[in-house]
Amino acid sequence: MSGQGQTAAKGKRRGRDLTQGPITRTLLVFSLPVLGGNALQSLNGSINQFWVSHSLGITAITAIGNANIVMMLMLGAIFGVSMAANILVGQSVGAGDLRQVKKVMGTSITFFAILALGVAAVGYRLSPHILALMGTPAEALAEAETYLRIVFLAMPFLYFFAFLQMAQRGIGDSRTPFLFMLLAVVLDILLNPMLIRGIGPFPRLGIAGSAFSTLIGQGTSLVLLVALLYRRGSPLMLRPGEFHLLKPDPAILKALVLRGLPMGLQILVMSGAAMVMIGFVNSYGAVTAAAYTAASQVWTYIQMPAMAVGAAVSSMAAQNVGAQKWDRVGKIARSGVLSGLVITGLVAAIIYPLGDLTLHIFLPPDSPALPVAGHINTIVLWSFVLFSVTFALSGVVRSTGAVWPPLLILIVAMFLIRIPFAELLIPRLGADAIWWSFPLGTITSSILTALYYRYGNWRKTRLIAPERPQGNSADAGMATPAVVGCDRSPGAEVRVGG
Repeated sequence: MSGQGQTAAKGKRRGRDLTQGPITRTLLVFSLPVLGGNALQSLNGSINQFWVSHSLGITAITAIGNANIVMMLMLGAIFGVSMAANILVGQSVGAGDLRQVKKVMGTSITFFAILALGVAAVGYRLSPHILALMGTPAEALAEAETYLRIVFLAMPFLYFFAFLQMAQRGIGDSRTPFLFMLLAVVLDILLNPMLIRGIGPFPRLGIAGSAFSTLIGQGTSLVLLVALLYRRGSPLMLRPGEFHLLKPDPAILKALVLRGLPMGLQILVMSGAAMVMIGFVNSYGAVTAAAYTAASQVWTYIQMPAMAVGAAVSSMAAQNVGAQKWDRVGKIARSGVLSGLVITGLVAAIIYPLGDLTLHIFLPPDSPALPVAGHINTIVLWSFVLFSVTFALSGVVRSTGAVWPPLLILIVAMFLIRIPFAELLIPRLGADAIWWSFPLGTITSSILTALYYRYGNWRKTRLIAPERPQGNSADAGMATPAVVGCDRSPGAEVRVGG
């Protein structure tokens, strides 16, 4: 094989060039594995809840509902850094600078190692205090603490698995993360009933078995994924002679923290708002809490297409920002919004006529929580279609490094609209005030995000300030976002994909 052919073959193994080709088709093809991964995660949670509810009862459902909110809160602590790394990798690939990819990975690995171990240690110790602050019902507290402690032990695996998936999407590879997520979910599903009920040679662990099955599935998949990436020669993996890159690069570390922090805070804001909301819900007792947990499982399915399209939009936009193809960035935004609305709307149109049938997966047919969950979905479900606007446009905005405005928009929607609305109207409307606060918050975030995309100055934002070669004219402030160290010399530029 010629040198050129070898380079092309390596490029195909490394990822995909998202700066060329038809936009909508590329977006949908790239988002399908992301959607599949989201579906697998939701299916996994649903099946876990099925086994817990049918094996252990309502208090166990309430326990994992409260503990899972904490887990999402902890994952939010690293979402921002993962997304910042994804954007840096995507911009570097778009600019043809794979050396920068290695530098980003080295700094990110060190950062994640310190963060993951710290969260696991502190969270394990503080689990009972966290659950107490949430107002977890007393009858579910012991099971929730057991489940949550094991979840914290799994955090290093969850953190690195999520980080590597994001980084792979940055180089244009959404298929490999899906396959290894599939492996993690299959392992979790198979082990869940065995460890909960003590089937065959496995011990009977009760609710702890559900948490341990997640730990084993995620840990096994992470190890095998790293092995595969090394075998493929992925640019994401550091090799002998490159381990010095584990020493954090100050500019990259600054970008990961300062740009990643607001994106991580978005998840923390959402999880923090969810903790406040479940505090409201818990005040109505275990039946309402179980109904809310079951209804929220259905919500994940209707949000999945919007989340998948938003993730694909972010990766595509980042590469095109790095390549400075701004006409394509605008087209990606429009395509992302329309695709998300159509697909999410279709999912909602399927779920609504099914009524309580979708809830039977999460609650036994004779559960007193079933009619309450159906009532919740009637009020809330439709509003999640509008999340397509927020996810798609936020993905484009973040791809340049403009991360603070989406955070501020979310804070307004959650803490100035949703929570105050629920708190003020609970005395008059009862629990319905909680349910109606969800559509109101969603509509607010969608409108504000669309206004910022249209009128904001996000196109001028830089993730990392570009290096200015000697002899260049002064920066007049009109330059497009760039990546430090982008080597545009003919010998250094490397294309990714065919």
